[in-house]
Amino acid sequence: MALITRRAFGALTLAGTATALAGIRPAAAQQNFVTILTGGTSGVYYPLGVALSQIYGKGIPDAKFTVQATKASAENLNLLQAGRGELAFTQTDTLAQAVKGDAEVGFAQPLDKLRTVAVIYPNYIQIVASKASGIKSLADLKGKKVSVGAPKSGTELNARAVFKAAGMTYKDFSKVEYLPFAESVDLMKNQQIDATLQSAGLGVASLRDLSSSMEITVVPVPPDVVAKIGDPVYLNAVIPANTYSGQTTDVQTVATGNALATHSGVSEDVVYKMTKLLFENLEAMQAAHAAAKQIALGKDAAKAFAPLHPGAAKFFKEKGLV
Repeated sequence: MALITRRAFGALTLAGTATALAGIRPAAAQQNFVTILTGGTSGVYYPLGVALSQIYGKGIPDAKFTVQATKASAENLNLLQAGRGELAFTQTDTLAQAVKGDAEVGFAQPLDKLRTVAVIYPNYIQIVASKASGIKSLADLKGKKVSVGAPKSGTELNARAVFKAAGMTYKDFSKVEYLPFAESVDLMKNQQIDATLQSAGLGVASLRDLSSSMEITVVPVPPDVVAKIGDPVYLNAVIPANTYSGQTTDVQTVATGNALATHSGVSEDVVYKMTKLLFENLEAMQAAHAAAKQIALGKDAAKAFAPLHPGAAKFFKEKGLV
Protein backbone atom coordinates (compact mmCIF):
# COMPACT_ATOMS: atom_id res chain seq x y z
CA MET A 1 0.00 0.00 0.00
CA ALA A 2 1.62 3.28 -1.11
CA LEU A 3 1.40 5.77 1.73
CA ILE A 4 3.78 8.52 2.75
CA THR A 5 3.97 8.98 6.52
CA ARG A 6 6.15 9.00 9.59
CA ARG A 7 7.77 6.42 11.83
CA ALA A 8 5.22 4.69 14.02
CA PHE A 9 5.39 4.67 17.79
CA GLY A 10 3.37 1.79 19.13
CA ALA A 11 -0.26 0.83 19.12
CA LEU A 12 -3.26 3.00 19.96
CA THR A 13 -2.81 2.28 23.65
CA LEU A 14 0.48 4.20 23.42
CA ALA A 15 -1.11 7.13 21.63
CA GLY A 16 -0.10 9.51 24.42
CA THR A 17 3.57 8.69 23.90
CA ALA A 18 3.13 9.00 20.15
CA THR A 19 1.54 12.40 20.62
CA ALA A 20 4.43 13.66 22.72
CA LEU A 21 7.01 12.53 20.20
CA ALA A 22 5.12 13.37 17.02
CA GLY A 23 6.52 16.86 16.73
CA ILE A 24 10.11 15.63 16.40
CA ARG A 25 9.54 12.75 14.01
CA PRO A 26 10.88 13.14 10.46
CA ALA A 27 8.36 13.64 7.67
CA ALA A 28 9.88 10.90 5.53
CA ALA A 29 9.56 7.54 7.24
CA GLN A 30 8.12 4.08 7.09
CA GLN A 31 5.00 3.26 5.15
CA ASN A 32 1.71 1.75 6.32
CA PHE A 33 1.32 4.06 9.32
CA VAL A 34 -1.40 6.71 9.49
CA THR A 35 -1.50 9.58 11.99
CA ILE A 36 -4.92 11.13 12.64
CA LEU A 37 -4.61 14.79 13.67
CA THR A 38 -7.42 15.88 15.99
CA GLY A 39 -7.62 18.68 18.59
CA GLY A 40 -7.52 19.06 22.36
CA THR A 41 -8.57 16.04 24.39
CA SER A 42 -11.54 17.90 25.88
CA GLY A 43 -12.98 18.78 22.47
CA VAL A 44 -14.94 16.73 19.91
CA TYR A 45 -12.23 16.03 17.36
CA TYR A 46 -10.17 13.87 19.72
CA PRO A 47 -12.79 11.25 20.73
CA LEU A 48 -13.97 11.04 17.12
CA GLY A 49 -10.36 10.57 16.02
CA VAL A 50 -9.96 7.72 18.49
CA ALA A 51 -13.17 6.14 17.16
CA LEU A 52 -11.88 6.44 13.59
CA SER A 53 -8.56 4.84 14.52
CA GLN A 54 -10.43 1.86 15.93
CA ILE A 55 -12.70 1.60 12.88
CA TYR A 56 -9.75 1.83 10.51
CA GLY A 57 -7.65 -0.55 12.57
CA LYS A 58 -10.25 -3.27 11.98
CA GLY A 59 -11.07 -2.35 8.38
CA ILE A 60 -7.52 -1.69 7.14
CA PRO A 61 -5.48 -4.30 9.05
CA ASP A 62 -2.28 -3.77 7.03
CA ALA A 63 -1.86 -0.23 8.42
CA LYS A 64 -1.42 1.08 11.95
CA PHE A 65 -3.33 4.15 13.09
CA THR A 66 -2.20 6.65 15.74
CA VAL A 67 -4.18 9.56 17.18
CA GLN A 68 -2.42 12.86 17.84
CA ALA A 69 -3.86 15.63 20.02
CA THR A 70 -3.16 19.08 18.53
CA LYS A 71 -4.28 22.71 18.58
CA ALA A 72 -6.81 21.67 15.90
CA SER A 73 -7.62 23.14 12.49
CA ALA A 74 -4.79 25.50 11.50
CA GLU A 75 -2.04 23.41 13.07
CA ASN A 76 -3.50 20.25 11.55
CA LEU A 77 -3.46 21.70 8.05
CA ASN A 78 0.12 22.91 8.36
CA LEU A 79 1.11 19.44 9.59
CA LEU A 80 -0.63 17.82 6.61
CA GLN A 81 1.15 20.15 4.19
CA ALA A 82 4.47 19.14 5.77
CA GLY A 83 3.65 15.42 5.51
CA ARG A 84 3.47 15.06 9.29
CA GLY A 85 0.02 13.51 9.33
CA GLU A 86 -2.25 11.68 6.93
CA LEU A 87 -5.79 12.50 8.08
CA ALA A 88 -6.93 15.62 9.93
CA PHE A 89 -10.03 17.18 11.41
CA THR A 90 -10.53 20.81 10.43
CA GLN A 91 -13.15 23.49 10.15
CA THR A 92 -14.25 24.08 6.58
CA ASP A 93 -13.63 27.83 6.73
CA THR A 94 -10.05 27.26 7.91
CA LEU A 95 -9.50 24.70 5.15
CA ALA A 96 -10.66 27.20 2.53
CA GLN A 97 -8.37 29.89 4.01
CA ALA A 98 -5.40 27.49 3.97
CA VAL A 99 -5.92 26.65 0.30
CA LYS A 100 -6.03 30.36 -0.57
CA GLY A 101 -3.04 31.18 1.64
CA ASP A 102 -4.51 33.69 4.08
CA ALA A 103 -1.48 35.13 5.90
CA GLU A 104 -3.66 36.94 8.45
CA VAL A 105 -4.85 33.64 9.88
CA GLY A 106 -1.49 31.85 9.79
CA PHE A 107 -1.05 30.57 6.22
CA ALA A 108 1.82 32.55 4.70
CA GLN A 109 1.33 30.84 1.35
CA PRO A 110 -1.28 28.55 -0.21
CA LEU A 111 -1.15 25.00 1.13
CA ASP A 112 -1.31 23.27 -2.23
CA LYS A 113 -1.06 19.67 -1.01
CA LEU A 114 -4.30 19.72 0.98
CA ARG A 115 -7.17 17.53 -0.18
CA THR A 116 -10.75 17.14 1.11
CA VAL A 117 -11.91 13.72 2.29
CA ALA A 118 -15.43 14.54 3.52
CA VAL A 119 -17.49 17.24 5.19
CA ILE A 120 -18.81 15.76 8.42
CA TYR A 121 -20.84 17.66 11.06
CA PRO A 122 -21.56 21.34 11.91
CA ASN A 123 -19.35 23.30 14.27
CA TYR A 124 -21.37 25.53 16.58
CA ILE A 125 -19.77 28.73 17.83
CA GLN A 126 -20.70 28.60 21.50
CA ILE A 127 -20.16 31.62 23.74
CA VAL A 128 -20.63 30.74 27.39
CA ALA A 129 -20.40 33.15 30.31
CA SER A 130 -20.59 32.64 34.04
CA LYS A 131 -24.02 33.64 35.31
CA ALA A 132 -22.34 35.71 38.02
CA SER A 133 -20.73 37.92 35.33
CA GLY A 134 -24.14 39.26 34.30
CA ILE A 135 -23.30 38.74 30.62
CA LYS A 136 -26.41 38.08 28.52
CA SER A 137 -25.50 39.52 25.11
CA LEU A 138 -22.50 40.12 22.88
CA ALA A 139 -22.48 43.78 23.93
CA ASP A 140 -22.22 42.72 27.57
CA LEU A 141 -18.81 41.15 26.83
CA LYS A 142 -17.24 44.61 26.58
CA GLY A 143 -14.96 45.25 29.53
CA LYS A 144 -14.95 41.55 30.48
CA LYS A 145 -12.25 38.86 30.51
CA VAL A 146 -12.72 36.47 27.60
CA SER A 147 -10.92 33.39 26.27
CA VAL A 148 -11.08 33.15 22.46
CA GLY A 149 -9.33 29.81 21.86
CA ALA A 150 -5.77 28.80 21.05
CA PRO A 151 -3.95 31.38 18.86
CA LYS A 152 -5.00 31.12 15.20
CA SER A 153 -6.99 27.96 15.89
CA GLY A 154 -10.29 27.50 14.06
CA THR A 155 -12.03 28.68 17.23
CA GLU A 156 -9.96 31.86 17.44
CA LEU A 157 -10.55 32.62 13.76
CA ASN A 158 -14.29 32.21 14.37
CA ALA A 159 -14.03 34.56 17.35
CA ARG A 160 -12.47 37.26 15.19
CA ALA A 161 -15.22 36.92 12.58
CA VAL A 162 -18.10 37.01 15.07
CA PHE A 163 -16.82 39.91 17.15
CA LYS A 164 -15.96 41.93 14.04
CA ALA A 165 -19.50 41.42 12.73
CA ALA A 166 -20.80 42.58 16.11
CA GLY A 167 -18.76 45.77 15.83
CA MET A 168 -16.20 44.68 18.42
CA THR A 169 -12.48 43.93 18.62
CA TYR A 170 -10.37 42.22 21.26
CA LYS A 171 -9.49 45.70 22.55
CA ASP A 172 -13.06 45.94 23.84
CA PHE A 173 -12.30 43.25 26.45
CA SER A 174 -10.46 43.97 29.67
CA LYS A 175 -8.38 40.84 29.12
CA VAL A 176 -8.05 38.29 26.31
CA GLU A 177 -6.84 34.73 26.90
CA TYR A 178 -5.76 32.53 23.99
CA LEU A 179 -6.36 29.11 25.47
CA PRO A 180 -7.73 25.70 24.41
CA PHE A 181 -11.09 24.50 25.70
CA ALA A 182 -10.09 22.75 28.94
CA GLU A 183 -7.76 25.53 30.08
CA SER A 184 -10.45 28.13 29.38
CA VAL A 185 -12.93 26.21 31.50
CA ASP A 186 -10.42 25.96 34.35
CA LEU A 187 -10.02 29.74 34.35
CA MET A 188 -13.78 30.21 34.45
CA LYS A 189 -14.12 27.82 37.37
CA ASN A 190 -11.45 29.82 39.19
CA GLN A 191 -13.24 33.10 38.34
CA GLN A 192 -10.23 34.36 36.40
CA ILE A 193 -12.23 34.99 33.22
CA ASP A 194 -15.88 35.77 32.58
CA ALA A 195 -16.59 33.99 29.31
CA THR A 196 -15.22 31.54 26.77
CA LEU A 197 -15.91 31.12 23.06
CA GLN A 198 -15.61 27.53 21.86
CA SER A 199 -16.25 26.36 18.32
CA ALA A 200 -17.21 22.68 18.48
CA GLY A 201 -19.95 20.13 18.07
CA LEU A 202 -22.94 20.31 20.38
CA GLY A 203 -22.38 18.88 23.83
CA VAL A 204 -18.61 19.38 23.80
CA ALA A 205 -17.10 17.85 26.96
CA SER A 206 -15.43 21.06 28.16
CA LEU A 207 -18.71 23.00 28.30
CA ARG A 208 -20.61 20.06 29.79
CA ASP A 209 -18.01 20.00 32.54
CA LEU A 210 -18.31 23.76 33.05
CA SER A 211 -22.12 23.76 33.20
CA SER A 212 -22.10 20.95 35.75
CA SER A 213 -19.70 22.93 37.95
CA MET A 214 -21.20 26.40 37.89
CA GLU A 215 -24.20 28.37 36.65
CA ILE A 216 -23.72 29.56 33.09
CA THR A 217 -25.37 31.69 30.43
CA VAL A 218 -25.15 30.69 26.77
CA VAL A 219 -24.79 34.00 24.91
CA PRO A 220 -26.76 34.31 21.64
CA VAL A 221 -25.30 35.34 18.30
CA PRO A 222 -28.28 37.00 16.55
CA PRO A 223 -29.06 36.49 12.83
CA ASP A 224 -28.22 40.12 12.01
CA VAL A 225 -24.67 39.57 13.30
CA VAL A 226 -24.36 36.33 11.32
CA ALA A 227 -25.43 38.20 8.16
CA LYS A 228 -22.73 40.82 8.72
CA ILE A 229 -19.97 38.18 8.74
CA GLY A 230 -20.50 38.07 4.99
CA ASP A 231 -19.07 34.58 4.43
CA PRO A 232 -21.32 31.77 3.13
CA VAL A 233 -19.60 29.19 5.35
CA TYR A 234 -21.17 30.89 8.38
CA LEU A 235 -24.80 29.88 8.87
CA ASN A 236 -27.55 30.62 11.40
CA ALA A 237 -27.93 27.79 13.90
CA VAL A 238 -29.57 26.93 17.21
CA ILE A 239 -28.10 25.38 20.35
CA PRO A 240 -31.09 23.33 21.57
CA ALA A 241 -32.40 23.75 25.10
CA ASN A 242 -30.77 21.44 27.66
CA THR A 243 -27.63 20.91 25.62
CA TYR A 244 -25.86 22.04 28.80
CA SER A 245 -26.94 21.99 32.43
CA GLY A 246 -29.03 25.03 33.30
CA GLN A 247 -29.63 25.99 29.66
CA THR A 248 -33.42 25.83 29.61
CA THR A 249 -34.13 27.54 26.26
CA ASP A 250 -32.92 27.34 22.66
CA VAL A 251 -30.12 29.80 21.93
CA GLN A 252 -29.50 31.36 18.52
CA THR A 253 -25.90 31.16 17.28
CA VAL A 254 -23.76 30.65 14.19
CA ALA A 255 -22.24 27.48 12.77
CA THR A 256 -19.59 26.47 10.28
CA GLY A 257 -18.73 23.01 8.98
CA ASN A 258 -16.16 20.40 9.95
CA ALA A 259 -14.28 18.26 7.50
CA LEU A 260 -11.73 15.51 7.26
CA ALA A 261 -8.72 16.44 5.14
CA THR A 262 -5.64 14.67 3.88
CA HIS A 263 -2.75 15.49 1.55
CA SER A 264 -1.90 14.58 -2.02
CA GLY A 265 0.80 12.09 -1.00
CA VAL A 266 -1.66 9.65 0.57
CA SER A 267 -2.68 6.91 -1.85
CA GLU A 268 -6.06 6.76 -3.57
CA ASP A 269 -6.65 3.27 -2.20
CA VAL A 270 -6.11 4.28 1.43
CA VAL A 271 -8.28 7.40 1.21
CA TYR A 272 -11.03 5.45 -0.56
CA LYS A 273 -11.04 2.87 2.25
CA MET A 274 -11.00 5.52 4.97
CA THR A 275 -13.90 7.43 3.40
CA LYS A 276 -15.94 4.26 2.89
CA LEU A 277 -15.32 2.97 6.41
CA LEU A 278 -16.30 6.33 7.93
CA PHE A 279 -19.78 6.26 6.40
CA GLU A 280 -20.23 2.53 6.99
CA ASN A 281 -19.58 2.93 10.73
CA LEU A 282 -21.56 5.99 11.76
CA GLU A 283 -23.03 4.20 14.79
CA ALA A 284 -19.53 3.71 16.21
CA MET A 285 -18.79 7.38 15.61
CA GLN A 286 -22.03 8.39 17.34
CA ALA A 287 -21.12 6.22 20.32
CA ALA A 288 -17.89 8.20 20.64
CA HIS A 289 -19.63 11.59 20.63
CA ALA A 290 -23.19 12.80 20.03
CA ALA A 291 -21.95 15.40 17.51
CA ALA A 292 -21.44 12.54 15.04
CA LYS A 293 -25.22 12.08 14.86
CA GLN A 294 -25.14 14.92 12.34
CA ILE A 295 -22.74 13.14 9.97
CA ALA A 296 -24.71 12.01 6.92
CA LEU A 297 -23.89 10.57 3.52
CA GLY A 298 -25.31 13.20 1.18
CA LYS A 299 -24.23 15.84 -1.31
CA ASP A 300 -23.02 18.14 1.46
CA ALA A 301 -20.52 15.47 2.52
CA ALA A 302 -18.85 15.68 -0.89
CA LYS A 303 -18.35 19.47 -0.89
CA ALA A 304 -14.73 20.35 -1.60
CA PHE A 305 -13.21 23.24 0.38
CA ALA A 306 -9.86 21.95 -0.91
CA PRO A 307 -9.66 19.77 -4.03
CA LEU A 308 -11.40 16.44 -3.43
CA HIS A 309 -8.87 13.64 -2.99
CA PRO A 310 -9.18 11.03 -5.80
CA GLY A 311 -9.85 8.30 -3.24
CA ALA A 312 -12.74 10.23 -1.71
CA ALA A 313 -14.00 11.19 -5.18
CA LYS A 314 -14.08 7.51 -6.15
CA PHE A 315 -16.27 6.69 -3.14
CA PHE A 316 -18.66 9.62 -3.68
CA LYS A 317 -18.95 8.81 -7.39
CA GLU A 318 -19.99 5.27 -6.47
CA LYS A 319 -22.74 6.80 -4.33
CA GLY A 320 -23.84 9.18 -7.10
CA LEU A 321 -22.89 12.27 -5.09
CA VAL A 322 -20.32 13.82 -7.46
